Amino acid sequence: MAAGSKALANRILRGLLIGALLGVAVLTVGERVPAVLTFAQQTAVWVLDPLGQIFLRMLFFVVIPLVFVLLCGAVLSLGGSGQLGPIALRTFPLFFLNMAIAVTIGLVMMNVVRPGERMDLATREHLMAEYGGSHAAPAAVAGSFTPGSVVDMLMPRNLFGAFIGNRRDALGEVLPLILFAILVGVSATRLADERRERLREGLATVAELMTGIVHMALQLAPYAVPAMIFSVVVKAGVDVLLALGLFVIGCGGALLLHLFGTMSLWLRFLTDRSPVETFRSMREALITAFSTSSSTATLPTALTVARERLGISDATSGFVLPLGTTMNTSGSALYEGCVVLFVAQVFGVHLSLGAQVSLLLMSVVTATAVAGIPGGSLPLIAGLLTTFGIPPEGIGIVLGADRLLDMTRTMVSVGSDIVTCAVVDHGLKRSQRG
Repeated sequence: MAAGSKALANRILRGLLIGALLGVAVLTVGERVPAVLTFAQQTAVWVLDPLGQIFLRMLFFVVIPLVFVLLCGAVLSLGGSGQLGPIALRTFPLFFLNMAIAVTIGLVMMNVVRPGERMDLATREHLMAEYGGSHAAPAAVAGSFTPGSVVDMLMPRNLFGAFIGNRRDALGEVLPLILFAILVGVSATRLADERRERLREGLATVAELMTGIVHMALQLAPYAVPAMIFSVVVKAGVDVLLALGLFVIGCGGALLLHLFGTMSLWLRFLTDRSPVETFRSMREALITAFSTSSSTATLPTALTVARERLGISDATSGFVLPLGTTMNTSGSALYEGCVVLFVAQVFGVHLSLGAQVSLLLMSVVTATAVAGIPGGSLPLIAGLLTTFGIPPEGIGIVLGADRLLDMTRTMVSVGSDIVTCAVVDHGLKRSQRG
């Protein structure tokens, strides 16, 4: 992470702490002087909530175009790479399996710990009444799954109607958009080289414009985050902060379990490497990822570790690691699933087992489209929230704590990339010997 981005993230975190402390202080004083609490609540409604909404709406603006151009561009680049040989055939299933296991761990943790429900019923009803009055779970998600409902969910009759949403203040449904972007990307791979390159450049330009809007929104974050947290605390009480703290601990634990648990099992059973020795050898890359919060910035270190410390071939590491930086983001996938389920629990929105399976798949797919910038996953998470009928404004509850988990999930993604690279390399060498 660049120095400016790290400073911004630290300011957001400080803002979260300031807003939370001020909210608790007002609640404490308000018990003896009710007029103070009443004034703070009115200030939150008339001043702080609009500030928070400006920040959130700027993120919501870019959901549809950003998801489309990033996914379409990723498919287009992949199809045009011409690298669909033995390395790719081993790599992509491992990418999917890695992220699916990560999301599963996160969802299991959320269902066991249930941090979003660690507040009384009155508080959750208050939050739902304030933020969720116009949001209802789509029938295909909330109800039972049938072949027809799956088709309707993936391919609605009115494609662009699904994008823009037919409910007041809704962001639209993201799942049809994901399928449409993939289909457009696959179709684009058949274009002539020159036209395909022009399309790729156009998609990259739109992606840069959309991420520029995200950057502008994040400049408001050091002010919007404390405003939103203060507003929630003075209106809903400290239960929200306790639930958020439990979420951070649970999500962080799930991330570390995937890295040092799942990846150790992969090393033990899919390679001939010692997990302890392998993690010791990749220590430099893990530290770099944790300190920079950037998989891209860690890539040179990861390549050096893979080639010089682990003895992975240049061909394998040169293909798997750069591709994994954007397509094997297990930390982001796990985080997305946890955030959606946490906000659902906070607002009292029940997600059935079928809906959570859908959430798992969508988290895996959208994680490959996360922009490589601080806050790049926020528009995608907002889109997922809306798809499952959860108020996207709930993302403001976890935003301030994002900094605490960002470094960890980047370390998990980079560590998973290196382990996946080792597994692919072991399989290729064994097939060559056979």
